Amino acid sequence: MRFTLSALALILTVAASSMTAGQSTSGQPPVTFTKDVAPIFQNNCQVCHRPGSIAPMSLLTYEDARPWARSIKQKVLAREMPPWFIDKNVGVQHFANDRSLGDRDVQTISAWVDAGAPEGNPADMPPPRQFPAAEVWQIGQPDVVVSLPKDYIVPAKAPDRWPDILVDPHLTEDRYIKAVQIIPTKGFTVIHHIRTSIVEPTDATLGSGKLDDADVPLEVGEQGVFLNEYAIGKQGDVFPDGSGRMIKAGTKINFQMHLHATGKEDTPTNVMLGLKFYPKGYTPNHAINSTTVSAREVDIRPHTDNVRSDGYLTLKKAARLLSFQPHMHNRGKAECLEAIYPSGKVETLSCASFRFNWHLNYVYADDVAPLLPAGTVLHSIMWHNNSASNPFNPDPDAQITYGQRTIDEMASAWISWYFMSDQDLKKEMDARHAAKTVPTSTR
Repeated sequence: MRFTLSALALILTVAASSMTAGQSTSGQPPVTFTKDVAPIFQNNCQVCHRPGSIAPMSLLTYEDARPWARSIKQKVLAREMPPWFIDKNVGVQHFANDRSLGDRDVQTISAWVDAGAPEGNPADMPPPRQFPAAEVWQIGQPDVVVSLPKDYIVPAKAPDRWPDILVDPHLTEDRYIKAVQIIPTKGFTVIHHIRTSIVEPTDATLGSGKLDDADVPLEVGEQGVFLNEYAIGKQGDVFPDGSGRMIKAGTKINFQMHLHATGKEDTPTNVMLGLKFYPKGYTPNHAINSTTVSAREVDIRPHTDNVRSDGYLTLKKAARLLSFQPHMHNRGKAECLEAIYPSGKVETLSCASFRFNWHLNYVYADDVAPLLPAGTVLHSIMWHNNSASNPFNPDPDAQITYGQRTIDEMASAWISWYFMSDQDLKKEMDARHAAKTVPTSTR
């Protein structure tokens, strides 16, 4: 027995010494940070996970990432990081701004963690990714830049804030927008996201627009029409060739910002909105439209889950749908957008779970953007969770109705589209079929 135990110990020692950290028994090369994981982090994570950005930790180096290995695996397996909440089992699956990890990337990260999160050969580390400076315009030099009249101060210790700030850019003529971008100029670390809207002179009676009144939310009718949104990883919007947004003379810009305190010091914030126009006199073939497909009423009883609301919008002309963005508040759970075709057939276009901390706009890839015939009804379906099982729910005992405050609720799908002629619709459908693309079909 003594000889047997000694022999067994020798065998185990030799076997252990013959394997490098992270190497599988199948003979496959080990999964390492430098060779396999770092490129994934560079392409999908570091835009947020780097010093001075919004994420709580950096993932630039092995030393940065190694302490978080198990947490990283948990988040990527749950599809919580990177934030991209489209249901991968239904509807359109190709998006121009898809930030999600593919199945192979998730498997690679999981295997790396399971192997003990080895570093690997430092020589395999890819060159550091270079990120553009925050103040660089990704759309090119804009024709008009609009900023807040003065800094908005976020107290060192305060609840999250969602101020609405109206600014008059003093536009004296109607122009068509080709591209738009928002850039934070101060307080980058306290800005979660910024949404801008076009508030035309004919819209509902406006608030004063003074910064002193910014913490009194605008009524829904005062917020105008969605223009653009800033969030980490978004680099502005360039509209498809031949399409654009009109902005009329006398229009104001509403800046709605989601701000969170650092807990350390008061932080001044400011931003600038850049508008790049088409040449004077040019009229795009297609005018970009944005609106919400919203439930008219929201009524959520205490301690309830999967409370459904529905919204409808009829397209009077043929249209190409460009993007889909769910919008609810802390009790929002999930949302779907479907098309009810004139024939009566129903098709699910997109579904996504919802997180209020992430305002994600899902931009359809060109070759699969839904093409919808005249008479199509867009149907948004929203679900809320007002129970204690929702970790973001501020008060499960409350009866919840529609409102602008964060403690109230909304039930909307922001969409962008442009109308097209029936002839252009058929032409594009024929081109897709000829290219053997699998589009969202018209019915």
